[in-house]
Amino acid sequence: MVDKTSQFLTFTIADEHFGMDLHQTREIIEYAGITQVPLMPQFISGVINLRGEVVPVIDLSVRLGRQPITIHKRTCVIVIELHSSEQHCVLGLLADAVNEVIDISANDIEDAPAFGAKIRAEFIQGIAKKDDEFIVLLDAEKTLSPVELAHLVEAELQ
Repeated sequence: MVDKTSQFLTFTIADEHFGMDLHQTREIIEYAGITQVPLMPQFISGVINLRGEVVPVIDLSVRLGRQPITIHKRTCVIVIELHSSEQHCVLGLLADAVNEVIDISANDIEDAPAFGAKIRAEFIQGIAKKDDEFIVLLDAEKTLSPVELAHLVEAELQ
């Protein structure tokens, strides 16, 4: 049996390491400010102008149930593209820092734990270990589903 290897973009939020499938990443840009939009849920930091395209920016820390990211010199926006049956969606993700692109073998990815991760289990694709660090691999399609995000925004406006 051939062992399938995938590439993941790894990044840091607070002191935790996360990864996301590289094929969903369009680009990484330096944080240069965000235009806030009134009446949005706390996890939506605002929007950025990306070469004429209005891109909503999600504070991934808040989306994962943590404190908002504190902006500092390594803060960046990871621009991702999600393709689903519903629509094509471009989102910016606020992260404390981008680390590197790594290759992870399917055999080195453990299933998401049923408890203890403090993140909704369906958001987690799996857990990988690199050196002595654990990397939580996020399932962007579920964590950032345009349909679920739209429902959350609508609920906030009620």
